[in-house]
Amino acid sequence: MSSPPKRAITIIDVAKAAGVSFKTVSRVLNNEASVSDRTREKVQKAIKALDYSPSVAARVLAGHRSFLIGLIYDTPSSYYMHSIQMGALERCRAAGYHLILERCDSQARGVPDTILSLIRQTRMDGVILTAPVCDVPAVHETLAKHDIPHVLVSPPQIKPRMNCVHMDNRQAAADMTRYLVSLGHRRIGFIKGHPRHGAAKLRLLGYEDALRESGIKPEAGLVKDGNFRFEAGVAAAEELLRQKMPPTAIIAANDEMGAGVVTAAHRMGLSVPGDISVAGFDDVPYASITWPPLTTIHQPIVEMGGAAAQILLGQLRPNGDTPEFSSLSFDYTMKIRESTGPAKR
Repeated sequence: MSSPPKRAITIIDVAKAAGVSFKTVSRVLNNEASVSDRTREKVQKAIKALDYSPSVAARVLAGHRSFLIGLIYDTPSSYYMHSIQMGALERCRAAGYHLILERCDSQARGVPDTILSLIRQTRMDGVILTAPVCDVPAVHETLAKHDIPHVLVSPPQIKPRMNCVHMDNRQAAADMTRYLVSLGHRRIGFIKGHPRHGAAKLRLLGYEDALRESGIKPEAGLVKDGNFRFEAGVAAAEELLRQKMPPTAIIAANDEMGAGVVTAAHRMGLSVPGDISVAGFDDVPYASITWPPLTTIHQPIVEMGGAAAQILLGQLRPNGDTPEFSSLSFDYTMKIRESTGPAKR
């Protein structure tokens, strides 16, 4: 004879086990600040001991929140989005929220209204916007006008009354260019990122800043279009390396294109870094396993995604002490690897 099905653990069971009211358990689940650390610890221990999984549907019916966070994107770099997602997902899960991804065309007419409609239809409590969606000023303005909590990841400009996480892309690109100049390189090529990304434009500006600072006049012929894709890095590198006076070093605006540059050099029978030095940007995992490993700028993408979610969750927490607006800057580091070396004499 089969045993009767096991009764589902409820919030009342957790409250009894922790010796608190079910409203206190609800406050802990909602990550509200009005609960003492001692009480929060008691509730969390009871949740773990009972293996309690709160019902999102029940929580929605009990209040006005959906416990859904949106991650809205339109990016050609799958690794970048995956990293942002991983960072945000961890923070959302810890706070009892679900993260949902929605792609939109940032160049489409009426994109702010499209995003607004999407948020309302899905009842998202707030959204994280990545480039190039966050590069559209009207999107931020529309969400702010309708009091929809949102955080921007790497916006092109940091403005007052803006929640965002960012890194100094311009300074990082300038540092990489200066490093190559210090190795004796005077003809340094640059492969741009996607034209809709504000961060890509900042990286180009940083490259030009460092050249001028070093007494080197930027040459339009040494700058090629890219879109953050491997194939674009290959094509741009072939154009640069077939010039009558090719560069002795190339900076790609991301590692995916940097790997394309290394591939193009190998196909053309050139040594990296003997004939051509190559540098990338972002420090994705395969940057350290290409041959030779890629010199690059390490951008803490996962951490930035997590911080964006944390800022947003802070805005959603009732009676919290989170500042009304938060702008968080992340440091970068330069990873020097075997793809760069002294310029050929």
